[in-house]
Amino acid sequence: MGSMDGAQAHQSKLYYELSYIYDLFFAKVFTKRILHVIRSLSIPPGANVLEVGAGTGISFEAYPPHCQVMGIDLAPEMLDKARERIVRNGWRHIKVLEMDALDLAFEDNAFDYAMAFHVVTVVPDATKLMSEVLRVTKPGARIVIINHFRSKNPLLSSLDRLSETITRRLGWHTLDLDEVIGNVPLVIERTYKLRRNSAFTIVIARNAKSH
Repeated sequence: MGSMDGAQAHQSKLYYELSYIYDLFFAKVFTKRILHVIRSLSIPPGANVLEVGAGTGISFEAYPPHCQVMGIDLAPEMLDKARERIVRNGWRHIKVLEMDALDLAFEDNAFDYAMAFHVVTVVPDATKLMSEVLRVTKPGARIVIINHFRSKNPLLSSLDRLSETITRRLGWHTLDLDEVIGNVPLVIERTYKLRRNSAFTIVIARNAKSH
C-alpha cells in the first residue's frame, strides 16, 4: 500500500481498499451505540430520514419500517455491502446512493431527520457538511451526531493532537464539538455519553433555520 500522506479523510483506504474489514472492526465498536440512539428517537410514521456516511449499513436494522431512509456515502465499495444488507433483509424502506456529503443532491427541506454517525471528522470540511445537512432538512428537523470530539481536559486534548499523525492516515482527524456546530443554526437539545468513560459523544439537536 502506498503512503496516505496528504490524503483527504474521505479518500482513506480504510473506506475503499479495506472496506472488506470495515464490518469486522466497526460493527464491534460502533453498532450497539448507533442502534440504541436510533431506537431512542422513536421516529414517527412517514418521517423522511437522511443518513450521511451510511457505509455498509450497520445502522439500518434500527430504523422502523414506517419511515423512509436514504443513506448516502462516497465509497462505492461500502454501498455495495449496504445494498447486499438491504436485499438480504428485505428492507423496502431503505435506499442508498453514492453521493458527496459536502454537495448533497437533494432539494431544500426534504428530510425530517438527519443522522451523522462517526462522519463529521472524516469529511475534509465539517462546517460544509453541517451546512448541507441543514439545507436539506426542514426547520425543526432533528439532527443526530455521534462522534469522538477533542476532550476539554487539557491532557487528553494534547493526546488527541499528538495522535493526529496516525489517525489522519486511517482517515479521520479530531475536532472540538464547537468546530462542528458552532457556525451553523442548530439548537442543542442534549449531549451525552452512554458510558461515563466513553470516547464518543451523542449530540441531539434541532435545525434552527428560519422557514
